[in-house]
Amino acid sequence: MTFSIVARDPQTGDVGVAVASKFLAVGALVPWVRAKAGAVATQSYVNPTFGPDGLTLFQSGLSAPEVSAQFQHDDPGIAQRQYGLVDAAGHSATYTGPDCHAWAGGVARPDVAIQGNILTGPEVVDAMLAAWEASAGQALPARLLRALRAGDEAGGDRRGRQSAALRCSGPGRGYGGLSDDWVDLRVDDHPQPCHELARLLDIYDLLFGRPAQTRPLTAAELTWLRALLVRRGHAPWLPDGPWDAATEQAAWALYGTENLEERWVPGGLVDPVALAYLERQDRAIHDGDSQSTA
Repeated sequence: MTFSIVARDPQTGDVGVAVASKFLAVGALVPWVRAKAGAVATQSYVNPTFGPDGLTLFQSGLSAPEVSAQFQHDDPGIAQRQYGLVDAAGHSATYTGPDCHAWAGGVARPDVAIQGNILTGPEVVDAMLAAWEASAGQALPARLLRALRAGDEAGGDRRGRQSAALRCSGPGRGYGGLSDDWVDLRVDDHPQPCHELARLLDIYDLLFGRPAQTRPLTAAELTWLRALLVRRGHAPWLPDGPWDAATEQAAWALYGTENLEERWVPGGLVDPVALAYLERQDRAIHDGDSQSTA
């Protein structure tokens, strides 16, 4: 009782799933991803074994259509199941059993499969596909979320809204570059789960995104940063002049306490996104202090 999109980024090979439903914690059952293997969305009287089994079959060398055929052969309850599959090579498959509740259906294209059941109508899937195609070139999480929100705005689950989830995986995409687990966000119970998921992805991109560009700090920015580091207690005092080891140590401590370590750049360079965030925070604190003393 869900609508979902499974997809692969043809440029990077990243794989992911986005899903929404009038169902508690849909992210606990539907989306499954594994770098260099593929992605699975299993739904409609969900068979939760399809997720791990599908990823294992992908790794064994089976394509998405071949995995789909095996699911249909092996599962005695297949008539009420629905799923979408994309493998690491971009082959896709979608399946809707004849006993799924109407409206139910899906579409598969290279690198993407979109499906849903108990929807307001086929316009949900159509809107998701159009949004996916229109967002070519964007990062995979953004493309998946854009498609999911398009489906939601087109009518989505005809019973209403409750939960949504977004999962993506890619080689070295995880925290610190130490794993492949990239985005893993869930909204388990919310009146506007797709909107809330978008809010969470914005926060994720801020805190865990990696710098798209860097530049040296200006002299004025370096003076401001040193004052901030002292105010925050990361150093008792810092000298004027060029970037130095004491400033670097204090700045690294600040980034760590603010959960910005993925955006850290050493040597007096800065990620403009992180800098803008720290400046906004500092202004907000100053404005709050000013109001409290007024």
